[in-house]
Amino acid sequence: MPTATDTQLTEIFGRDRLINDLLRSGVEVATPVRDRGVDLIAYVDIDEQIGKFTAVPIQIKAATQRSFSIDRKYAKFPDLLLAYVWGIGQPETAIIYALTYRESLGVGESMGWLQTDSCLEGGRYTTTAPSERLVDRLARYEVQPGTWQGRIASALRRE
Repeated sequence: MPTATDTQLTEIFGRDRLINDLLRSGVEVATPVRDRGVDLIAYVDIDEQIGKFTAVPIQIKAATQRSFSIDRKYAKFPDLLLAYVWGIGQPETAIIYALTYRESLGVGESMGWLQTDSCLEGGRYTTTAPSERLVDRLARYEVQPGTWQGRIASALRRE
């Protein structure tokens, strides 16, 4: 398992876990050649809920433990899903939360983070020690294998 200092392995294991869950859900995956803020593109050839080809870009935020962040740089991708892959060090208990940028802002607003100096000045807020209050707010965004098609469809409907 990755160590705290090997962020490249953490990213690789997080990406592999996410790809595995997407494929197990009947969602295909493409990897962009260049990194411009999108790590994966998840797509369904003909989505049963929407009735056409459906695709969303995904930005992966993998962590050996737990970490949550909001970054203004992702606002430019309206359909982007931020996939927070927690617990890469313990694959049997790893959790994935998938939020749109707008949903992550809603979580940040409810936590009172958007008014902090760091968020206002730098456009970014991060915590590596999520509180139970945060975990409770994220629970509705947890995605399990088999549920990704529904999550993608709901993200495209725009909250």
